[in-house]
Amino acid sequence: SAINFLERLCLTWMFFFMMCVAERTYKQRFLFAKLFSHITSARKARKYEIPHFRLKKVENIKIWLSLRSYLKRRGPQRSVDVVVSSVFLLALSIAFICCAQVLKGHKTFLNAPYNWEFLIWEAALLLFLLRLASLGSETNKKYSNISILLTEQINLYLKMEKKPNKKEQLSLVNNVLKLSTKLLKELDTPFRLYGLTMNPLIYNITRVVILSAVSGVISDLLGFNIRV
Repeated sequence: SAINFLERLCLTWMFFFMMCVAERTYKQRFLFAKLFSHITSARKARKYEIPHFRLKKVENIKIWLSLRSYLKRRGPQRSVDVVVSSVFLLALSIAFICCAQVLKGHKTFLNAPYNWEFLIWEAALLLFLLRLASLGSETNKKYSNISILLTEQINLYLKMEKKPNKKEQLSLVNNVLKLSTKLLKELDTPFRLYGLTMNPLIYNITRVVILSAVSGVISDLLGFNIRV
C-alpha cells in the first residue's frame, strides 16, 4: 500500500508539474501579446518602456507583421499543445467513466471511494482547462485586435486631407493596411477553442461520446429520453 501510494503521488506530481509548465507558457504568451498590442500607442509604450512606431509606412507594417508572427511562434509550441490535449483527453475520459458509473447506479455512485477520486481529478482538470482557456482567449484577442489597423487607416485619411501632395504614398500604405486586416482574419485557425488548440479528432470524440453519455445520464435521472 505504501509503494502504491508513493507511485500515485509521484505520478500526480509529475502530471501537475507539466500542467504548471503549460500554464506558465500561456502566461508568457499573454504577456507578449499584451506588450505587442501597446507598440503602436505612444502613451502605453512609454508606460511599459517598449519601442513605439506608427503604421504610417509600408516598412513599419512589414515589421509589425513580422514581429507578430515571431512572438506567436516564440516559446514551446508542440510540447505545450500535447500537454493541453492530454489534459483535455484525460478530463474527457474521466467524465465518460463518471457518466457510465452514474448510469450503472446513480444511488450508489458516491459510495465508492474511487468515484470520489475521479470527481476530485475532474474538478482539478476542469479548473486548469478553464484557466488556460481564459489566458488563450485573451491572448487571441490581443493578437487579433483589428482596431489598431482601423485606427491607423483613419489617421491616414486625415493625413491625406492635410497633405494632398503625399496622397499617392499614403494611399499605398492604406491599401497595405486593408490587406493586412484581411490577412489577420484569415490566419485565425478554425481548430481553436478559447485559445486552446483543438483538432478534429478531439472534437468528434467530444461530440459523439461525451454528449451521448451526458444525454444518457440526464435521461436516467429525469425519467424520459433527451437527445443532446
